[in-house]
Amino acid sequence: MSALRTLLLVAVAALVVGAPASAAQARVGDPFSPSAKLYVDPSQPSARQALEWRTGRPADARLMGSIATRPVASWLGDWNTQVGADAANLAGRARRAGAVAVVVAYNIPQRDCGSYSAGGAHSAAAYGRWIAALGRGLGHGPAAVILEPDSVAGWDCLDAPSQARRAQMLRSAVKTLSGRGIAVYLDAGNSNWQSASVMAARLRKAGVASARGVSVNVSNFRTTAESLAYVRALRRKLPGLRAVIDTSRNGRGPASGGQWCNPAGRGLGLAPTVSPGIEPLDALLWIKTPGESDGSCNGGPAAGQWWPEQALGLAKLAAR
Repeated sequence: MSALRTLLLVAVAALVVGAPASAAQARVGDPFSPSAKLYVDPSQPSARQALEWRTGRPADARLMGSIATRPVASWLGDWNTQVGADAANLAGRARRAGAVAVVVAYNIPQRDCGSYSAGGAHSAAAYGRWIAALGRGLGHGPAAVILEPDSVAGWDCLDAPSQARRAQMLRSAVKTLSGRGIAVYLDAGNSNWQSASVMAARLRKAGVASARGVSVNVSNFRTTAESLAYVRALRRKLPGLRAVIDTSRNGRGPASGGQWCNPAGRGLGLAPTVSPGIEPLDALLWIKTPGESDGSCNGGPAAGQWWPEQALGLAKLAAR
């Protein structure tokens, strides 16, 4: 029995019927209609790697192609000093291809609390300007923004005033982007991080009522079934909530001991789809770029750098 069929059977057996979407959520467009196509960027690192290996490593090139031919989210952050122009370029390419761009906004001040992915805008005002430029660049849909992975689940490192400032920045970002017809998915961490009760309370503070929904499991390895159960637990606290799940690296589930930084033996998960057929999911997405390092751990390069051998390993152990 395929992994997707198993997941569907589990989902149907455990279906939780949520309340109707809130008025705020109903106003946000859904970019993932059944006829929608997700944008595949021909310049993504896996495509370049497959081309390079075609001569000399043809078998590995074919495996790398299993990533290169899939739609993967585009991450924009403090390295995009002209974020408006970069977003416009991406959105234009996607629209010319008749596809939906999925973008990760990753520039919140005090990002990653100074850990492997440290960085972000230098102030709330700078962040607001960056978000406004991002929204102008993406234009008026169809597009989806995964808003600030880990910023809500991981704000324990901040003191109470800093948490309140972060929540305000996220509320403002959600409204700015949603006001342009862009579907915003506020990140909700993963099923092994904060409880549904804690996360729901934080999401309310961060403006989830004005978002399309939430993203779950970004850059993590929790199974799709476990992530779906977590989404449904959140939905019981936040009626009408929609969600997307990152399946880019969860084909083998989490590593022993909950290792999250470049753990060995992981595999690609279910392919991205805009028709998961499971409530309350809008889509299954590859949000984390398979093959980009989590950080300088377990032999990996710095966070966000391309690591072809890791990508190859994920492809070899892909969910079947």
